[in-house]
Amino acid sequence: MISLTTLFRYITHRLEYSVSLSWKNYQKGQISNTEVGDQVFKNLLRGRLTYLHWNKGEGMTPTAGAEGGTLLVRKIPAADPTCVFVGDVVLLKDPQKSDNYLVRRLAATEGYEMVSKDEKDEPFVLEKDQCWVLADNENIKPKQEANDSRTFGPVPMTDIVGRAIYCLRTAVDHGPVQNSPYSMRKDSPVLEVELDVDEMAKNHKA
Repeated sequence: MISLTTLFRYITHRLEYSVSLSWKNYQKGQISNTEVGDQVFKNLLRGRLTYLHWNKGEGMTPTAGAEGGTLLVRKIPAADPTCVFVGDVVLLKDPQKSDNYLVRRLAATEGYEMVSKDEKDEPFVLEKDQCWVLADNENIKPKQEANDSRTFGPVPMTDIVGRAIYCLRTAVDHGPVQNSPYSMRKDSPVLEVELDVDEMAKNHKA
């Protein structure tokens, strides 16, 4: 049974999400300033804060299985360094294929100095709203197989659309995704309220 404290924290997260989404729609000109309040109320009552995403490939092994995994992803309507953190596993738009999404770990955000192991590469600092994402699998060739920032460089924070909070690799191998400690604490009420392992298993493709 869900405690009142958890339920209160969950509702608070729903309100934060609703305000953030409504503000984003207002900035895009999709709603007027008089419609913001109604939109916040509608978003608060509608839908879930999470959705399922099938991750394929070996890039995120062992976080996701070698054959892929079904992820429970928390929606992030407007990513910035105050809502996603270094160490988080994020879902982002694929910089090389605009209709695809990648799951990668956030390794650095704006202001970080990036120094390559290759002495031929010059150090540089990530600019405002930029981030650096990496595959978890250390057994793949970085620039040939990883398909991460070592291949395509920094990506805009705005390309991040969610954070993976739970992974089902098989029906008997599943659990919370290891994100930054702050994010794991923040996501715990969402996970407790919205996690449905049976639903994830039904949608699992492996």
